[in-house]
Amino acid sequence: MSRLRISAISYLNTAPLMWDFEHGRAGKDFDISYTIPSACAAALKAGQADIGIIPAAAYTTIPDLVVLPGVAIAARCAVRSILLVSKVPLDGIRTVALDTSSMTSFALTKVLFEKYYGTGRTFTPHAPDLDAMLRSHDAGLLIGDPALQIDRSRYYTYDLAEEWIRLTGKPFVFAFWAVRSAAAIAEPSLDLAQIFQESRDRGLKEESLAEICRTWSQRLDLTESDVRSYLTDNIYYYLDPDCLEGMQLFYEYAHACGALPAASSLRFLELPRPVAT
Repeated sequence: MSRLRISAISYLNTAPLMWDFEHGRAGKDFDISYTIPSACAAALKAGQADIGIIPAAAYTTIPDLVVLPGVAIAARCAVRSILLVSKVPLDGIRTVALDTSSMTSFALTKVLFEKYYGTGRTFTPHAPDLDAMLRSHDAGLLIGDPALQIDRSRYYTYDLAEEWIRLTGKPFVFAFWAVRSAAAIAEPSLDLAQIFQESRDRGLKEESLAEICRTWSQRLDLTESDVRSYLTDNIYYYLDPDCLEGMQLFYEYAHACGALPAASSLRFLELPRPVAT
């Protein structure tokens, strides 16, 4: 059996999802590479990966994907790692540098301004370097681990998941696992939905979280308690009906304001049928 290729995200928030793949339970069946969210999507689109944890927005641009059910990187409250960082208050922002690492946060920023904050802003794609962003723009969007490391006391900061939830009443889905249809068909013996759900579940166990917090607190120069609260309080790892409603609303708004193409209906990987006894 060939090994399926997984493109994963090299951020703290994916650590629980990757637990089994990094600790021997599932790793033997897969080849794994790590990158930023937008590059995960690009690898799937180019056929360089079979499975990827893609930004939600990428689903609108890549044909013939199926979603692995039940698992997501989502938020039901402030997320802390998707920040609009500004030199001026929100109503004074006219130019925004957008982190190119994720299509979803890029589109979310445009949606919030176009629908709620007011039109007339200028958005410019930019590498995730806050000092460079703010030299030539009023505000910069930062995502992932760099956002967690920002000294928020120095700037006006707006948590975009918190803003979305405040304005819509819906959770926000940043990313989920998707697989190319051809790859899913080629490996019918693997219950991919179960493998990825069980990896998340074991990654969120107390002993796993303790190890993740020790490792990542050193990598990011954060306290273990900060890492733990981020993973357990800010990130929501379940693609449940409420999250699906929030994601569909995001697709609708993003298309209406020209931030994304129209999204096709979500197609989920079919779960194996129980064997009759």
